Amino acid sequence: MPIYKAPTRDTRFIVNEVVRVADYTHLAGFENATQDMTDAVIEEAGRFVSEVVAPLNRVGDIEGCTRHPDASVTTPTGFKEAYRQYVEGGWPTLVGPEAFGGQGLPHVIGFVMEEYMCSANHAFAMYPGLANGAISAILSKGSPEQQAKYLPKMVSGEWLGTMNLTEPHCGTDLGLIRTRAEPQADGSYAITGTKIFISAGDHDLTENIIHLVLAKTPGAPESSKGISLFIVPKFLVNDDGSLGAKNAVSVGSIEHKMGIHGNATCVMNYEDAKGWIVGEENRGLAAMFVMMNAARLGVGIQGLGQAEAAYQNSVLYAQERRQGRALTGPAEPDQKADPLFVHPDVRRMLMDAKAFTEGMRAFSGWGGLLVDLSHKAATAEERQEADDLISLLTPVIKGYGTDMGYKTATDMQQIWGGHGYIAESGMEQFVRDARIAMIYEGANGVQAMDLVGRKLPMNGGRAVQAFFKLVDDECASAADGGDAVALVAERLGKANGELKAATMWFLQHGMTDRNALGAGAYAYMTLMGIVSLGLMWLKMAKVSAAALAAGTDDTLFYEAKLVTAKHFALRSIPQAGALRREIEAGGETVMALPVEAFATA
Repeated sequence: MPIYKAPTRDTRFIVNEVVRVADYTHLAGFENATQDMTDAVIEEAGRFVSEVVAPLNRVGDIEGCTRHPDASVTTPTGFKEAYRQYVEGGWPTLVGPEAFGGQGLPHVIGFVMEEYMCSANHAFAMYPGLANGAISAILSKGSPEQQAKYLPKMVSGEWLGTMNLTEPHCGTDLGLIRTRAEPQADGSYAITGTKIFISAGDHDLTENIIHLVLAKTPGAPESSKGISLFIVPKFLVNDDGSLGAKNAVSVGSIEHKMGIHGNATCVMNYEDAKGWIVGEENRGLAAMFVMMNAARLGVGIQGLGQAEAAYQNSVLYAQERRQGRALTGPAEPDQKADPLFVHPDVRRMLMDAKAFTEGMRAFSGWGGLLVDLSHKAATAEERQEADDLISLLTPVIKGYGTDMGYKTATDMQQIWGGHGYIAESGMEQFVRDARIAMIYEGANGVQAMDLVGRKLPMNGGRAVQAFFKLVDDECASAADGGDAVALVAERLGKANGELKAATMWFLQHGMTDRNALGAGAYAYMTLMGIVSLGLMWLKMAKVSAAALAAGTDDTLFYEAKLVTAKHFALRSIPQAGALRREIEAGGETVMALPVEAFATA
């Protein structure tokens, strides 16, 4: 039976010493984010997910969700009770706006809970995760009446939400959608169409589900410029907030999937269902992107969550499993074999996992801070810079975070050998569950194209220039941190140089040769991911060196940080040069062959 214990010590390090949330208590929305408050939230969140949510992970995988003959859906055993405790504990309200019953805490703290939930039970975490995205969209683009009608019960967790984009014939290319929205005399719309791959499309956790649905109105342009967004509740909501009649929306089937079995991924049928437009007609993508950006950050954290859970179980296994002898001679001569921990290749995989999970935890924490500062920083200039940076880095957090999350899960399975391939160990579930994160909310190739095609040139490259400067400044201020800090700074500075050169190459070649841009996009996203985690490791190394110099009671923790920082600098950051050369190879060989040359029979 797999184990999970929330990494609260490392989280407190990120929140208190690296991101330093308490430094921002003078800003609106940060007033209550004192260290005492955030420490209490972190510890209680860790306790709740470890004790209540994690034990249901395997149950959800084995049982899955059930669609009944009346088209209703029930979740696996224990999910409904766990969700009730989740709501009673006030967890849905953590970062919700105070105007609608939320606690209004910073997103940094919300991201902590998201990580813990994903590590404990990815499928379960998706139910409130989708609702958070829906809340963001309604908060950003919904009318005051819509916000008053739907947000209080969504923020409280009494109702959940979904996003309905994909159709049987189209996914990323949303301009092809066929779902129609016919205007009605009462100001509503009749929504008709079929959506697929709808996570949390139906369930028994809440009495109502607020679907956000993309559709086209009569006469709308056939491209993505003709898409509108609609609120389509499972049950209609009366003016007094009570529930009315069942809406004409139903579950056609539940998808049979590789993983996340505990989440109901549904085919949704809308048959003249009653819906209300969100924002302006034909401007639905703008509203949906608010939801999608929030979801993409959450999915990046899912990659971290799966990696952390797999890592914890492999550390334990490597301590207990005895195979072979240390290369330098028996480590425990009185035993018939040494633990797996003595083998350098096992250590390599564990150190890579440790470097990724701890680096990604810092990266997502910093990302959460940027989300908050983009709205709440003291000056317009600071708000703009934060918004530029998080917009630039969202596809990196999603793409690199989930790529590495999956790689880490498979590496951790490798440590278990044949036992990792057997369902009983639970390791194969981590691999299966992690795989979807690279695909949904925009496949990682799409994230890469969003990064190089949209985010890099936006505002004349203002965001990426700010990122370059941030890294350079961090490296320049590393002179007095000791050998480990100096090493990370030196290697990171070189990697930032490779990133700058790759960016310049794109500016010179990619804009005239779009295939070269597309062929190099994925490598560029990976390169920026490495530099981003390098930046985090430099920050963490500085803090750790200072703590050791000042005298700390937790010497092992900070010394381990410095060793792990050096590991990332020596074994991950050097990949930057190879990635730059891959980018500069262009798209010639990628696009050269005729289609028929790919046939093998």
